[in-house]
Amino acid sequence: MDTPWTAPSRIETDAKYDHALIRQVKIDKLFVHAMTEADVIETMRLAWSGGTGGTVVPINVDVLRSLKRSPELRQLLVGAVVVPDGMPLLWVARLSGNPLPERVTGSSLIFSISAAAAEEGRSIYLLGGAPGVARLAAEQLQRTCPCLRVAGTDSPPFGFDQSEAAIRDVVGAVRAARPDVVFVGLGFPRQERLIAKLRLELPATWFLACGAAISMAAGIVRRASPFAQRSGLEWAHRLVLEPRRLARRYLRDDMPYALALLAAAPQQRITRWQEGRL
Repeated sequence: MDTPWTAPSRIETDAKYDHALIRQVKIDKLFVHAMTEADVIETMRLAWSGGTGGTVVPINVDVLRSLKRSPELRQLLVGAVVVPDGMPLLWVARLSGNPLPERVTGSSLIFSISAAAAEEGRSIYLLGGAPGVARLAAEQLQRTCPCLRVAGTDSPPFGFDQSEAAIRDVVGAVRAARPDVVFVGLGFPRQERLIAKLRLELPATWFLACGAAISMAAGIVRRASPFAQRSGLEWAHRLVLEPRRLARRYLRDDMPYALALLAAAPQQRITRWQEGRL
């Protein structure tokens, strides 16, 4: 039997989530939570009321491929709420006979979590982006949610996480602000590594590993059209915006891997049927 990369976790809440084991879908040995965006928000609301925190990590094909090669990176996701950010993951799950309910993206969660935080009187902290971008994103979020409290923002220079002293400064600033939610947009796996350090300091805080979502919220990076998002073409939109940075990753590495996942999924469906799990 395959050993899961992230152990199925019990999310302790009340209402319909009370002590319920959230269904998880196995995609290339990674377990992804079968949760909608509304489920994620409700889980966070109920955790806030209980004084507990956690981490939400949206996963796409590129991240999944990176996890396959590194035990150290896989360890970063243990205990996190892992949700599918990428249509190929939904297609693979559906073809394997164990569908996921919907795509849950960091660029959408940054807005829905901020709205929930504003309603609950909770504070947010934005960490990432080019200089000044986190502050601009905070201003945009406050325009959307006028009651939103911003505990702080920081756009540390690229490569800061190569210095233990710089990491301590960043962690210390977040700890001093004591936010209820931290949006960490540094890209995988830099953001997940920093979140692991921050979780030790702020166990009652929720963290969202949100990649480019801070820049998107600030209006610096334009998000793909709703059609491109629904049809699984958001990668093409990003490729047009950043061809030099993304061409090799998307076309040489991610596309063959995604096609291999899709090709293997029907056999997984047959196996599930033979084992009586369909």
